[in-house]
Amino acid sequence: MVGFRAGDVPPTATVKFIGAGTAACIADLFTFPLDTAKVRLQIQGESKSPVNTGHGPVKYRGVFGTISTMVRVEGPRSLYSGLVAGLQRQMSFASVRIGLYDSVKQFYTKGSEHVGIGSRLMAGCTTGAMAVALAQPTDVVKVRFQAQNSAGANKRYHGTMDAYRTIAKEEGFRGLWKGTGPNITRNAIVNCTELVTYDLIKDALLKSSLMTDDLPCHFTSAFGAGFCTTVIASPVDVVKTRYMNSAPGQYSSALNCAVAMLTKEGPKAFYKGFMPSFLRLGSWNVVMFVTYEQLKRAMMANCLHVH
Repeated sequence: MVGFRAGDVPPTATVKFIGAGTAACIADLFTFPLDTAKVRLQIQGESKSPVNTGHGPVKYRGVFGTISTMVRVEGPRSLYSGLVAGLQRQMSFASVRIGLYDSVKQFYTKGSEHVGIGSRLMAGCTTGAMAVALAQPTDVVKVRFQAQNSAGANKRYHGTMDAYRTIAKEEGFRGLWKGTGPNITRNAIVNCTELVTYDLIKDALLKSSLMTDDLPCHFTSAFGAGFCTTVIASPVDVVKTRYMNSAPGQYSSALNCAVAMLTKEGPKAFYKGFMPSFLRLGSWNVVMFVTYEQLKRAMMANCLHVH
């Protein structure tokens, strides 16, 4: 584009908010089967797990093994079980988590030009915690749907709204916020690592003039951020998934769930589902950040034309 470019104008908070929510939903549509495979692998080996009701224990092996077993036993639609709640989660979650990140970062730097790693981390933790507080019920429903065997006769939930109602009725209103503690921890870690490493990798690539602020740079930064995030966040993610999916009274707390995993299955249990986790986070980050950067530009270009 010749002349005045949309990229020269900083995007407004509204543009970031809408852009982040939309980009996250698009990323979720692409990567949801990997997320479902991750959940199934994470809860595998857990005693008294509500998953696979009415079936013998299904053994999942690896990412593609899990996906092909699910397609064979439950049909292809099972890979998108919980998608409605997943999209509700992304719309509310990502718009807060990513859309407000820059504004919160500016609040911590008090308008200073220099943005230290501390301000970035604080901003990542703050928006991550705010997003969880808002979107937790959608996350609980998503995980429960992904964990339930959709070929089983005795399904726990028959639709998204039914799941919200059933959980609130059987476990009380607090049941919808089950696992908020580990989820805030996981998301503070994910948000900090993801946004900060994306920020740092992108800054480093631009400053060293290895790349310009365009698609390849966004792709490289997003993929690097996805790998770093998976390594750091995986243990908390497994505990969060199991605790959210657990039957009432199965674990007294998230910590109790972690201790049970360690004693019964050993430390390797904390990295169950690592491959689909990385493939999902890596590809999710790439689709999300690349779409987000392009949407911001397109929306700002539109604003410029209107004015």
